[in-house]
Amino acid sequence: MEIQLSTQLCSLIPDFKIGTIQYKHIDVGPSPQMLKGRLQLFQESLFFELEDKSVTDLDGIKEWRTIFKTIGKDPNRYRHSAEALYRRVKKQNYLQSVNSAIDLNNFFSLEYEIPLGIYDLEKMDGNVEIKIGEELEEYTGLNGRQNSLHNLIVSSDKNGAFGSPFVDSVRTAVTESTKNAIHVVYLRPSMNKESASKMVESLMNMFIQIHGGEAHYEIRGC
Repeated sequence: MEIQLSTQLCSLIPDFKIGTIQYKHIDVGPSPQMLKGRLQLFQESLFFELEDKSVTDLDGIKEWRTIFKTIGKDPNRYRHSAEALYRRVKKQNYLQSVNSAIDLNNFFSLEYEIPLGIYDLEKMDGNVEIKIGEELEEYTGLNGRQNSLHNLIVSSDKNGAFGSPFVDSVRTAVTESTKNAIHVVYLRPSMNKESASKMVESLMNMFIQIHGGEAHYEIRGC
């Protein structure tokens, strides 16, 4: 599978970069107690850290808000997924366990203050382009709504858009039946490639510790 960044996206954000991790032969299931406990404790710790500060003051959250503004989306109306998670934690509306892959994805997003998406490779078709959504593009999201993708960053295959740092689609959602998957890590543009590589590799290693299988990662930039 080839993954490309669109020229339009790169012209607006020249330092834009993502990490991708492809997994094969993984076992997704209920989260082990270690992961559930770590996610809960981390959220409780963040809640106390956020008592005297605004979510929008956090470096990663702030940087991704700037990206949304640059591509033409009001970050006060369209909050990227990492900011949405942080706002839940600040209200003590803690994330509940879904499955091992989703829980780990959310943990990474909170830890690094960036959006991430994980998708079932068997539900995808062809190569992937990371681009800016067009006016009439939309999909049914994991938020239970039909979401307009206009002026949002989206991941798209032969069948159309399936993911976004705003909200992902139902179409490619990872379930306990998923055996092959791809992680898209929406890195901060300010992060250098060496730091990004170390971070994405550590995410990959933690993921396969829990899910088994095999994996490889890449950093792709404009």
